[in-house]
Amino acid sequence: MSVERKVVIVTGGSQGIGEAVARRLAADGYRVAVIASSDIRKAQRVAASIREAGAEAEGFVCDVRNAVAVGELVASVRQAFGRIDALVNAAGVFKPTPAGEARLADVDQMIDINLKGTWNMINAVAPTLKENGAGRIINVASVAGLTGFGTYAIYCATKAGIVLMTRALACELGRLNINVNCVAPGNTSTAMNEDIRNDASMQGLRDFMASRTPSPRTFSQPEDIAGAVSFLASDAARAMHGSCLLMDEGISAGL
Repeated sequence: MSVERKVVIVTGGSQGIGEAVARRLAADGYRVAVIASSDIRKAQRVAASIREAGAEAEGFVCDVRNAVAVGELVASVRQAFGRIDALVNAAGVFKPTPAGEARLADVDQMIDINLKGTWNMINAVAPTLKENGAGRIINVASVAGLTGFGTYAIYCATKAGIVLMTRALACELGRLNINVNCVAPGNTSTAMNEDIRNDASMQGLRDFMASRTPSPRTFSQPEDIAGAVSFLASDAARAMHGSCLLMDEGISAGL
């Protein structure tokens, strides 16, 4: 089947990296199910703009922490599009958890969304991909899943879990012609870090970040990460199983 008829689910697709991924894969020819976490209007806005550009997309809403809701989402996407060929897990949250001061709610939220949410989506989509005899699963990890960052231990742990989940699933699903890979962004310009990028009080942190970044850009653009996902979703990446593409402006190279 040509890519023009394939269907991809993009969680976190209503903003940030997920939105850029949804737009890029639509431009590549995928039919896109754009998933928002709680406000379907956000997903519908992105889907509508994709349709205006001449591609096919529909908006959905789902709390990926809820396995039952995830199962209902997958059924709804199959009903709307007739099939599912790929999944991009871009839903995630990023909060500090300094030891001795961390809020339990922040700890639980990151584990539930970043790690369990990624698993819930894969677990729900896997039967369809097995039925197809082929598929792509692309997880969004982080450079923080490959190297430590102080005061972000839980975020690092959830993203490291995604990297190892990706590798284990590649071993499990590769022989079924299902490619499972991940991309690990570094600092990327999204609403999640708008305060760091713009607040005058954060200038010291920005200077420190710039000093530790080999690239002249401290922050990547979401479209940069979407380009990596586009590659992993394409036949050009058919030999890749369990790989993690670093897109971190070189931060991890010099630490």
